[in-house]
Amino acid sequence: MSPYHHGDLRRAILTAALDVIATDGPAALSLRDLARRAGVSHAAPAHHFRDRTGLLTAIAAEGFGLLAAATTEAVDLKDAGVRYVRFAREHPAHFQVMFTPGLLRTDDLELTTARALAGDALRTAVSQARPDADGPDARLTGIAAWSVAHGFATLLLSHNLDEVVGDRPPEDVFEALTGLLFRPA
Repeated sequence: MSPYHHGDLRRAILTAALDVIATDGPAALSLRDLARRAGVSHAAPAHHFRDRTGLLTAIAAEGFGLLAAATTEAVDLKDAGVRYVRFAREHPAHFQVMFTPGLLRTDDLELTTARALAGDALRTAVSQARPDADGPDARLTGIAAWSVAHGFATLLLSHNLDEVVGDRPPEDVFEALTGLLFRPA
């Protein structure tokens, strides 16, 4: 990677961090190493993120924002699930960090706002699929939908579905799976 000279240092650090996480996981992340990769002083990343937890929180917030954008456009609950799986496949580093609360400042405003937007998108898809479900039933329906999509995405990213998916697009396999589980009565 060529040294950083001008432009958006915050974005450069985020991009480098996502590369490290995708390759080696969040435990391998070091602000000092990211500064070296960007060709800036070891203190420069702290100006934008304060510390490693701040950087991981920013990654999670960005991820939830991307997830909200992806799922808000869903035409129905199945499409929301397909979009969730696609998001996980296209943004594996974000996905890994987003759902590891021990790495994050869970009370961070940017994070809580982005997480709420992503949750709203799922709740909207659930309410469109099950307009009769309200109260606790709607919440349980949302948890069931999230569990199926998140479980599939997690198994996919950890290569536990390689043989099943084969050369097919994972989103097609997920759609077929939901068709098997949720056939009309």
